[in-house]
Amino acid sequence: MRTNFIKSKIITLIIFLFITVIAISQEQNQTTDPKQELQALQTKINDLQHEFDILKKGMDDILWYEKVGDYAFIDKVYITGPPRTNVKNPTAMGATNPLKFYAYIFIPKGIDLSKKYPLIVLPHGGVHADFTTYHTHIIRELLYQNYIVIAPEYRGSTGYGKSFFQNIDYGGRENEDIKASRDYMVQNYEFIDKDRIGIVGWSHGGMMALMNIFNYPDDYKVCFAGVPVSDLVARMGYYTDDYRGEFSADYHLGKTANENIEEYRKRSPAWNAEKLKTPLLIHTNTNDDDVNVLEVEHLIQALKAEGKKFEYEIFKDVEGGHSFDRIDTKIAKEIRVKIYAFLAKYLEPPVQIKTVDDINKAAYRPK
Repeated sequence: MRTNFIKSKIITLIIFLFITVIAISQEQNQTTDPKQELQALQTKINDLQHEFDILKKGMDDILWYEKVGDYAFIDKVYITGPPRTNVKNPTAMGATNPLKFYAYIFIPKGIDLSKKYPLIVLPHGGVHADFTTYHTHIIRELLYQNYIVIAPEYRGSTGYGKSFFQNIDYGGRENEDIKASRDYMVQNYEFIDKDRIGIVGWSHGGMMALMNIFNYPDDYKVCFAGVPVSDLVARMGYYTDDYRGEFSADYHLGKTANENIEEYRKRSPAWNAEKLKTPLLIHTNTNDDDVNVLEVEHLIQALKAEGKKFEYEIFKDVEGGHSFDRIDTKIAKEIRVKIYAFLAKYLEPPVQIKTVDDINKAAYRPK
């Protein structure tokens, strides 16, 4: 029933996009000023990209049922986080209402709902991205261990239109969206053990995992942060103008790091290291082509300077670069075995992945 509904929405959207493209073409033919024509066309293309993202999201949602529906109950809930930031008219009706966002929930089939199970909060990465079936094997591996998983589509995620995209608050209230998803699970599912909740993330997701344990240390039992964005000030220094522009956009932070360095520090794990209280494992890779290892090294040094106890590993030029422990190579699987062993020490899942063979069983076990 749900799959048919999603398919009908996708068909409707395809028709809408087709009509929109024709309308744009006709509109451009009526424009006489070449500069105005080019600017109008660029605006239309940018806006249309959000519609294509909605289409991609709908298609990928269907794939979730195909890829993990054999041994997981899958739901997509609509919940709330704190109000929007950068509201142009704060006195407008609804301007201070909580922001609504979606979150995926994965529950292993066959578990005993009279018992308590550990929860993994799994925020996706990317400045503007979303939770997709890229994570299929990781989700199957977590389900194999009888973890419940919630993956929030926090503010700024793609696939939900232009307005939601521009609600981005990188390093800010998005962290509260993640916490809200954690609280939602505790409040609504009696089989969640509130004392066995872990948070796991890579890249931007790793950054949010870190900021959540820094800001809410009593609400998480353990954290894994893979190749985490760790220092926004350094990051702005080695990235491109286009990337920096995503942060200084008027609907986002509104200023560059040079113009407001304290704001960028406030949103960076390396500058919040004194807050660590939660068991933590950090992984990074020297050939990371997205989060330069220098960022994570700064975080590690900052934690050591604060006398914090944590575990970390700096991998040397492992194939896969930024995705080295999320892909499906043998070494990536071996590294994930290490991650699961660290999580299991604190979350005590009913089933543990201890070998690569266990990972393969999770990927290919029959329906």
